[in-house]
Amino acid sequence: QASLRPAGALRYAQQPRRLVRPSKMVNIPKAKKNFCKKCKKHAPHKVTQYKTGKASLYAQGKRRYDRKQSGFGGQTKPVFHKKAKTTKKIVLRLQCNTCKAVCMHPIKRCKTFEIGGDKKSKGGLFQ
Repeated sequence: QASLRPAGALRYAQQPRRLVRPSKMVNIPKAKKNFCKKCKKHAPHKVTQYKTGKASLYAQGKRRYDRKQSGFGGQTKPVFHKKAKTTKKIVLRLQCNTCKAVCMHPIKRCKTFEIGGDKKSKGGLFQ
């Protein structure tokens, strides 16, 4: 079968990706109206930042690692050093005010992140 696209053309999935630089500062209000899957309607949500929970000492991987580390012989597994990213993707934790259901909403990368900070007007002055 003859292809319809020219010989040198790339497929959609192969298009070169544009470099997206992380923004310097993101300010998000403490409350936001969002669609709740449980209520099946738009409802006000409380916005907080997602944080990773405390790692369990009794998870299988941690038990295996601790067992391997015990005794003589120093560090047994490789320690990762080739860190490439300077920022992390921010994840918003949205809690519905009516049914208390929680959903996560990842946003873009940014250097500094703030919830409920001073709002900036067009003139550049804070309100």
